[in-house]
Amino acid sequence: MREHSVEVVVPERLGEGQVAVQAGAVLDLDVRLEGLHDGILVSATVTGTATGECSRCLKPIAEPVEVDIAELFAYDVDEAFDYQVHEDHVDLEPVVRDAVVLSLPFQPVCRPDCPGLDPVTGERVEDIPDYQPREGVDPRWSALAGFQAEAPADTEPGDTTSRPDTSA
Repeated sequence: MREHSVEVVVPERLGEGQVAVQAGAVLDLDVRLEGLHDGILVSATVTGTATGECSRCLKPIAEPVEVDIAELFAYDVDEAFDYQVHEDHVDLEPVVRDAVVLSLPFQPVCRPDCPGLDPVTGERVEDIPDYQPREGVDPRWSALAGFQAEAPADTEPGDTTSRPDTSA
């Protein structure tokens, strides 16, 4: 068994969403390599920082990334294993890349209660003092705007009391 701590400079951006680990950022890897009968078991913890923008208000944000990895690198080429040992070496790049990208949030926010942007002006709601949301009518419902329910024939307009049904 061997343990290593490695700092890796990311060669290209990891992730294509609103947050990503940018090229040139540093990832810290604490790696543990264990020799087994079938191959080498790699256990690692990857830490770093992903940067991007809030999906609601578009502010710049930085998200911590921490991923645990456990993968077996096989000595023999076999369909049962995804990764192989090549000349007594293991290539951790695809494993680390996949784990980091899958750990990134799909819709990151700067804080859980981020109010986002005003739908009309596009300004950040938190930057508008005394913000009051506008009550807009969905244009799909505009045909019902003038709809008035008709009162039953046995009641007078404005009378909301119910009367028993005497038609039987």
